[in-house]
Amino acid sequence: MKVKKALITAAGKGQHNLPLQTLIDRDGVEKAVLRIIVEEALCGGVEEIGVLVPPGDVSPYEEVVKEHIGHLTFIHQNEPLGYGHAIYCARDFVGSDPFLHMVGDHLHIGRKSKSCAEELIGIAESEKAAVSAVQATRENLLPYFGTIGGKRVQGKKNLYEVDRVIEKPTPTQAEQDLIIPGMRAGYYLCFFGMHVLTSTVIDILGRLLSEASDPKTVTLSDALNELAQQEKLLALGKSDQRYDIGVKYGLLTAQIALAMSGKDRDEVLTKLLELLYIREQNAGRHEE
Repeated sequence: MKVKKALITAAGKGQHNLPLQTLIDRDGVEKAVLRIIVEEALCGGVEEIGVLVPPGDVSPYEEVVKEHIGHLTFIHQNEPLGYGHAIYCARDFVGSDPFLHMVGDHLHIGRKSKSCAEELIGIAESEKAAVSAVQATRENLLPYFGTIGGKRVQGKKNLYEVDRVIEKPTPTQAEQDLIIPGMRAGYYLCFFGMHVLTSTVIDILGRLLSEASDPKTVTLSDALNELAQQEKLLALGKSDQRYDIGVKYGLLTAQIALAMSGKDRDEVLTKLLELLYIREQNAGRHEE
């Protein structure tokens, strides 16, 4: 099992411009979010990348990744019919191959020299199975994530065999169906925004979409729940940080995190401390 393809979804309603936003990457170079994500996929060994975008002019996307344009194929989701449908739109690009899946409005910053994408691909290839990145998450955040149930793989650190997936479960559902032996009370394993998937997922999504009265209700979690019944599905626990640039201050938070883990860390830290000092000084003058 060799993972040579990746799919980046960037067609979500109200979110398709987020991958075009500019940040300073850890190497100190100004880059669009999409370019940062593309480069993580390429560093993981991927050779072909499908970028799913809304219909219309793709030139803004081409412009921000022009350094890597030879690796990219742009795919259109002609109607905004949801996340599951978006992935299914890439069926011709995926074919029968396994693929790395990333979302265009999330950045992942690892604590190791090996990136999250590279680590996930390595597990998928060695275990010859689909793998989803997951993170221990407090139960009050369950309404925001797909969540897994299963058991630890013996002898493998932070690796789990998945037997159940539920999209945005209630705490009661999670307590009944998604308990992982050994997990801290009140915490569950939720998706981290990155997966290595097999083409079986595309087949499952096609069937679910054909049966659904509303395609927007079909989620990737639905397909992964069925996949876990058909073939081995693993989950890799991650302690890295994930930044959703679509939330309030998300872009700012991601920028600070990139800077603090990059070559300009000392310079940025000094500037932040200067800002805090000036703020405190001004606050003291107002009190006087």
